[in-house]
This record gives sequence, C-alpha cells and structure tokens, in this order.
Amino acid sequence: MFRFLIKCANCAFLVLVVVGIPAITHVQFRSILIGSAPTLQLLSFWSLALALALNAGAASFVVKSRKDRMLCWEWAAVYGVLLFAYSAFVLGYLSFDWLKRFLLRLQHYF
Repeated sequence: MFRFLIKCANCAFLVLVVVGIPAITHVQFRSILIGSAPTLQLLSFWSLALALALNAGAASFVVKSRKDRMLCWEWAAVYGVLLFAYSAFVLGYLSFDWLKRFLLRLQHYF
C-alpha cells in the first residue's frame, strides 16, 4: 500500500512539473504568447530539485522497508536524470534542432 502511495505521489508531482508549471507561467492574448521564460526555468529547475531531495530524503530517513526504499531511490534517479537533461537543455548543451528540422520536413510532405 505504501508503494502505491509513493507511485501516485510521484506521478502526480511529475504531471504537475511537466504540465502544470508551463501552463501557469504563460499568458496568451489572442495569438500572442506572453510569458516569462526565466520564471518557467526557475520553477521547473527547483521543482525537479525538490522532488529529487524529497525522494532521497524519504529513502534515507523515512521509509523502513527495503522495497519501498528502492522505489524512492528509483524515483530520485528519474528526477535526477530529468534535472540533468533540463539543465543541459536550458544551458544550451542539449539541442533539439535536428528534431525541429525533421518535423518541418515531414510536415512539408503531408
């Protein structure tokens, strides 16, 4: 039962980070998108860092069962990888220009 609670809480927080934060940090007026990119980056970075810290803290101090601790460490690893990838993307080390070019080329044919 505790593992189900861990999974539900982490999935809900992941949806909040991936869907909720971008939705609340931009405003659209007709066809003009008004938003603050630094606010989005800051909220996304710190929410992923918070999730990583909470899962690592829960695995280290709160959870007693070995299986539950391993599940918390797995979620901490997931948030750590997401935090690393997001930081690399924001800092410009990771680029998806190839994907954009491919999708534009694909759109041209259909």
